[in-house]
Amino acid sequence: MLVAQRPPGKSLAGAWEFPGGKLHDGESRLAGLGRELDEELGIQVEAARPLIRYLHRYPGLEVDLDAWRVTRWRGEPHGCEGQPIKWLGPGELLAAGLLPADAVIVNAARLPPRVLFTPPDAADGEEAFLDALEDAAGTSGATGGGGLICLRRPDLEAGALLELAAGAACRIEGSGTRLLLHGDPAALAPLLLDPPAMLRPRLGGAIAGLHVPARYLAGLSARPVPGDLWFGASCHAAEELRAAQAAGADYAFLGNVMVTASHPGRPGIGWDGFAALVAELPLPVYAIGGLGPADVEDAWAAGAQGIAAIRGLWG
Repeated sequence: MLVAQRPPGKSLAGAWEFPGGKLHDGESRLAGLGRELDEELGIQVEAARPLIRYLHRYPGLEVDLDAWRVTRWRGEPHGCEGQPIKWLGPGELLAAGLLPADAVIVNAARLPPRVLFTPPDAADGEEAFLDALEDAAGTSGATGGGGLICLRRPDLEAGALLELAAGAACRIEGSGTRLLLHGDPAALAPLLLDPPAMLRPRLGGAIAGLHVPARYLAGLSARPVPGDLWFGASCHAAEELRAAQAAGADYAFLGNVMVTASHPGRPGIGWDGFAALVAELPLPVYAIGGLGPADVEDAWAAGAQGIAAIRGLWG
């Protein structure tokens, strides 16, 4: 990711930030992005899509940050205003002295556009369950490789869920896909921090983090896992999103967006309802509920990180 250093004489001089600037009156978001990157970097944007938009509050100042992912451009980026620029991997950005307001963008850039939620049981047997999970983790599967699978099995105790994750680890090895364990943080967090010795070699680096239902958020006085693991929550309302943010979540799921078999009789909030709930939230939020791969662009347009799905992604 390309960052630029703020020049002497500006507030927070010397800090690194993502290139961009203020939108002109009457200017569209995409047009403003193109103009700013042409002025600052000498490149012409050919393809880009919304990444995340949120409010950041400095003392006495509120900033509406609208970050986009640029996927194709013409020209060679350089500091047109004399500002130093450099390319950094997402893991290097925070250590480099990035502006505090931009830290949320780093999480959004690191998270994939799709997260698979597994079915809540192994109706066809554990072997078939693991076969389907392996297919989903492949480069031609639901995650496209390098994604996240939320391992949700409420029929299993925490220890058994970790054993299932160890069995899944060898199936997804080499795909780049990793697992989020879903459930009670009081039971799962200690196992993630100190797995049983017999499972450690099998787990390897397969566990990406912890995902919790919103009902557990009220009982958290602190983030339950360290910063090198993802922590997220499933939410259905504005107050639950705020609780997830207060608990130190890196992302959230929000839904149901459409009517879904998982919640019969519950109407979907729709894309307008979703957009209203996430409009100012400094947190990447996935849309969930009755969605599939064809809905990803609608999700981005509504301010979502992407989609999370069970039936829409499970083979």
